[in-house]
Amino acid sequence: MASQNNSLGYIMIEGSEIQIRGAALITDSKGFPLDFVRTDPLRPEHLARILYGDSFGKYAKEKLILESLLDALEIAPQLWICNDDELLVPLRDKSRVKSVLLEVSPHVSLEAAGSIETTADPGVFLIQAEPTGAPLRAEFPAATRPEEIQQVGATLTEFSQTMNILEPFTRLEKALNFLATGRS
Repeated sequence: MASQNNSLGYIMIEGSEIQIRGAALITDSKGFPLDFVRTDPLRPEHLARILYGDSFGKYAKEKLILESLLDALEIAPQLWICNDDELLVPLRDKSRVKSVLLEVSPHVSLEAAGSIETTADPGVFLIQAEPTGAPLRAEFPAATRPEEIQQVGATLTEFSQTMNILEPFTRLEKALNFLATGRS
């Protein structure tokens, strides 16, 4: 897998114990797609769900879907962005690329674009990627070094000048729905 320094990776895994599927999208700094992979819907046998019990969802996400997506990609992004806290650590560990869970926060705008503030939650920071509007709530894997958090903040601030950082998740969701139903 070739590394693309000026790119962001988005990963989404969704479903239930009946069916689970996933997709990954790598974009350039303008949000244009560079690589896209998806899994076929996984429909586990009833026996597998019984044998794995409560751990089936985690097993399916990490071992069956996430690993398949990462293996199929031709480009490794500069930074992985996910929207599922169960993917944060496995994504970093399996890809060896920085990863962050991002969401819009309900907080008021911080001082300036590029500002980073700690929160009461360990590993969670507020990053003001855009000059105005709410900051992003950024959750990092445990033991992420402060300089990595600063690098991620700088990357998000840079990319937000030319794209909406969270919008690719909407595209991933629409793509998965289209593949499932034939309609967008």
